Amino acid sequence: MLELPMLRDFSLAMAQLGDRAFRRPLVLGLALSALVFVALWMAVWVVLRHTHIFATGWLNTAVAALGELAAFGLAYLLYPGVVGAVTSLFLDQAILAVEARHYPRLGAPRRIGLSEQVVRALRLLVLTVVLNLLLLPVYLVPFINLLVFLALNGYILGREYFEMVAPRRADPSGVRRLWRDHRWAWIVMGAAIAFLSTLPVINLIAPLLGVAAMVHRVARLGTGIAGTGIAPGGGTQTLV
Repeated sequence: MLELPMLRDFSLAMAQLGDRAFRRPLVLGLALSALVFVALWMAVWVVLRHTHIFATGWLNTAVAALGELAAFGLAYLLYPGVVGAVTSLFLDQAILAVEARHYPRLGAPRRIGLSEQVVRALRLLVLTVVLNLLLLPVYLVPFINLLVFLALNGYILGREYFEMVAPRRADPSGVRRLWRDHRWAWIVMGAAIAFLSTLPVINLIAPLLGVAAMVHRVARLGTGIAGTGIAPGGGTQTLV
């Protein structure tokens, strides 16, 4: 899944984890993600506990218990997209740190307002929940479920992390062109982030590694493309 250039992108991201700028978005993102999952589990628990499907009490209790297990399973499936959506509001500092260290000649990025960030995060959250719920029956099929999980979240996370980084250095036409010209590269990157999100401990820093690696990938693949602020040699060019 990981070609050599992408391994380099993730290696550079790993090497920068010690930067102070990485700590605040990581802590805030993890805290909010934990609250989201606790709220999700509690909501499902309350609904199931107060919904009487059967006349027999123990059957209702069994259904409620299974529902709680299902909630944990669903939370696991939704984890990559939910965490990506939540932490996207706090990863700007991390992106700036990567650019400052590796691409100092890029100059100031295009300012992205809070409203745009919130809309992007909500779009990712809704897309993740809806698509994963629609494909829930497929997740019950061994082996196929892993392929579907990686393909679906590869597209979702690839698109979202790309749009988290690329619009900072490109106008809308440049962003569209960059996505179109390297569509599969972004999707494979998203699948790699989704895979990292399933690994214990590593999943805690997957969003941070993902966005840092995406900065390197955008800088590399966006070099010289009209409509971007990335010129050959890591310098800047005028946005068109």
